[in-house]
Amino acid sequence: MEMNPSSRPRLAAFTLIELLVVIAIIAVLAAFLFPAFQGMTNRAKTTQAKSDLMQIVTAVNAYYTEYGKYPIPTTVTTDTALSRTDDLFYTLRAVNPGSGANSGDVANPRKIVFLSPADAKDTARPRSGIAAADVTVNGVTITKGEFIDPWGTPYKVAIDGDYDNQINPNPYGATGGAGSDPIRAGVIAWSLGKNGQLGGGSALNSAFDKEGGTANIYTGSGDVISWQ
Repeated sequence: MEMNPSSRPRLAAFTLIELLVVIAIIAVLAAFLFPAFQGMTNRAKTTQAKSDLMQIVTAVNAYYTEYGKYPIPTTVTTDTALSRTDDLFYTLRAVNPGSGANSGDVANPRKIVFLSPADAKDTARPRSGIAAADVTVNGVTITKGEFIDPWGTPYKVAIDGDYDNQINPNPYGATGGAGSDPIRAGVIAWSLGKNGQLGGGSALNSAFDKEGGTANIYTGSGDVISWQ
């Protein structure tokens, strides 16, 4: 006996309206969760940067203990914020090549490994490791051998070149909110954070998010520093 088509059981299925409602709910949940995910990611990067900075400071101080001087050329007699750090990290990693009086073999003749960060995995956009090539990424100049932070900018280092156990000037200035000016330390290191510039304010370029605070001022910025 043939069943009447109208009496056949209907298969369960989403209507178009139900499907749109589900999509809308997913979009709302994503809008709530994405900022939280971004915050977690940024906190993880900050934690990694703080760890890297402390390793850098520890390595420079260990070098001082071993050689009785800092890993900078002997011609440097003032507190020095290094404009590029590739030679410093060649020296601390006991790796050649370096250049001139601060090359790896000249400045670290005993070939002691004071620091051993991983190589950055991406050559074109290096992050979280040693850069494998000279490259410019969104206006940020990176030199082969520099130690790159999790946001893609080289770590900054200043060393007590006149050996008076202080760094002067403080990179953030007398009112920069990053501690006393001068800083009572033989070496300091810092990350420019996600906006790629010293302090807060507008991003250095469109690749980074805008931060709170004011440019060149530590307070309110996302910068990470070794001395606090």
